[in-house]
Amino acid sequence: MRPLRYSINVTLDGCCDHRVITPSEELHRHHAANLERADALLLGRVTYEMMEEAWRQPATGTWPDWMADWMIPFARTIDGAKKHVVSGTLDRVDWNAELVQGDLGKAVQHLKQESGEGLYVGGVTLPLALAELGLIDEYEFLVQPILAGHGPTLFAGLSERLELKLVGRQELRSGAVALRYQPSRVTV
Repeated sequence: MRPLRYSINVTLDGCCDHRVITPSEELHRHHAANLERADALLLGRVTYEMMEEAWRQPATGTWPDWMADWMIPFARTIDGAKKHVVSGTLDRVDWNAELVQGDLGKAVQHLKQESGEGLYVGGVTLPLALAELGLIDEYEFLVQPILAGHGPTLFAGLSERLELKLVGRQELRSGAVALRYQPSRVTV
């Protein structure tokens, strides 16, 4: 069974709004390395559309002028990745993607039972639903040395406390710390 891993940037005060995180070559390399170890990505509609707008290679084959050279390896990795999109509003997707339809728990269990290295999930809303179902096997929080002073925050509305066990820690030169956790047990 391939594991489902979740990774997200978060500020010291819990904000997970990607717009408050300053892009850096180090962060992009870290996330590209994560994506390269995944057989596929699992994305909700909002994250899928946001990622497609930013990282899909234009039909011209030329990356946009705003994209720094150090962003291109990440862009190539995410552009080429297989994607599974969970959406109740989209009736079709492209960009190496297929829709996940029907019962979320059963669909994701089916994806996890396929052979391979793993699946990666991003975003905020879909991971909350997956955490509620007990389907996330590893959580990675890239804690940024930033105080945002606003939300959104992760896992708002989680119905039960989820206890996690630290399984890895990596300090980045930027001062960010990548903390990896696995669920240990659920407590009411």
